[in-house]
Parts: sequence; structure tokens; C-alpha cells
Amino acid sequence: MSLRLEMLQVARLAPSILGEEASGLVRDFVFSQEHPDGGFHDRDGTADLYYTSFAIDCLTALQSDLPEEGLRNFLDRKKEQIGELDFVHACCLARCYSALTKQPSTAEMAPVFERIESFRSEDGGYNQIEDAETGSAYACFLAYGARADHGLKVENEEGLAACLDSLQVEGAGWANDVELPVPNVPSTAAAITLCRNLRLPIPESIGDWMFESFHPTGGFLAFPLAPLPDLLSTAVALHALDGLQISFDGKEEVMLDFIDSLWTAAGGFHGSWEDDDLDIEYTYYGLLALGHLAL
Repeated sequence: MSLRLEMLQVARLAPSILGEEASGLVRDFVFSQEHPDGGFHDRDGTADLYYTSFAIDCLTALQSDLPEEGLRNFLDRKKEQIGELDFVHACCLARCYSALTKQPSTAEMAPVFERIESFRSEDGGYNQIEDAETGSAYACFLAYGARADHGLKVENEEGLAACLDSLQVEGAGWANDVELPVPNVPSTAAAITLCRNLRLPIPESIGDWMFESFHPTGGFLAFPLAPLPDLLSTAVALHALDGLQISFDGKEEVMLDFIDSLWTAAGGFHGSWEDDDLDIEYTYYGLLALGHLAL
């Protein structure tokens, strides 16, 4: 299944908690980030594929029409520069194209997927760096998602599974890479989602490990000893736990309070209490987290 659509099914429920007025403010905030080039801008005001992918998903979750003509022109210009795009932005390009009403054909997308495949690591996974010996959980998640969004299976699933297996820390979660074998919530959430889709075994104890990172104020820490909870870790933790049908009953109210503390009347969400800026990425994670709490 498309990982993007899987998350969007949940994020679409966020307005039932936000209400009509607040949902309108979020929508206005996202459109305020639209760039004249046709995409959406990053925190520095530059049109960026990464932030554009989150803007598209925010607007889709809010059931707003996309500015498709401008988006298509922006994406087409980026595709002409595919050889210059790094791994993350190549994956975001594929993700953005999958949201358009009229998607490019498989043949038209071939250069994009060739670029993504050039980041395949020797162990069968993917890495943000070309010619890497080992892969990362984040890169595997992005590459799998980019292909699934277009109805394509990832090539060499066995290699992807072997990479994920190498990143699992005994008695804990998954690390992002072998260079820093520290299990953390975002990497574990990515690995859980991939394992579910690839039908790979997931430790029964993983839910207990995830909840070790739950903070009394209602959010999830990126790892058990992190100083503060953050919105990204909270959203992906909820998505992973829900995918495993692990209940977070009894924690909904405090989690809603935490998410509310990161929202402003400007319509966007902060990433954490130490984050002074608003951006589209964390606004999407706010919608995803609220969607899970609306289930």
C-alpha cells in the first residue's frame, strides 16, 4: 500500500478535532507558504521539494484543492534537473507527482526512479549517500514509499529486509544506521511501517520499548534520554503503534494538550517547545498526530 495514502487516511481525521475555524487557519498558513515558482518554500523562503511534499499532504488532509498547474510546472522543472537532486529530494519529487490528478506515466517517471536506485547501498538497503556500504532506516522508508506511491514494488525486497535486520538493536528498537547504533523512535517507527508492509517479523516487546520514550507531558521523545518531546517523534510513534494495533488509551488527553501547546493561531505547528519557527513539515505532523487521536 502507498505509505503516503496510509498516513493521509489518518491525517484527514484531524479537522474533527481542530474544528472548522482552526482547520481554516491551518489551510491559510499552508497557502501562505506557496512560492511564486509553483512549489512551497522552506524556512529560508526557497521553493523546496521536501517542504512542497508536506504542503501537498497538508492540503490533501484538509480536503483543499491543490494548485496543480503551478505544482506540475515546478515539478517538471525539478525533473529536468534530476541528476542534480540528492536522494531525499528525488524521493520527494516522486511523492509529489503521485499526488497530482494526472500522474506521469511509468516511462516518464523512469529517470526519477533511476536516480533513487543510484543510492542503493551494498547491503541491499538505501542510503542518502551514494555508493554507501550500508543503508539507513530513513532512506529505506523514503525509497520504499516513493515506489509504493506509484504502485511499484521495491526491487530486491530481500536486500531491504536484510538492511533493516542489521539496524535492529536487540531488546530495543531500530537505529537509523550502523555508524551510530542507537535505537530511536523515528527510525523505529519507519522500520515498523516497512516491516508491516514487507510482512517481516516485529518483536512483541516493541510497544513497551516505544512507550519508554513517552513523556509525562504527552509527547514522545526521539529516544528515551532525550531532553524534550517533539512533534515528529510523537506523530510517527502514534502511527507505528496504531499500525501494530497497540492501544494508547488513557493517554489521549495529555497528548492532545501537548500537541495544542505547539499550535498557534497563525495556523502552523512548532516542532518542539524550543522551536521558535513554524513550518509546513511540522504542521503535517501535527495533523497526523491529531488524526490518530481522533480514531
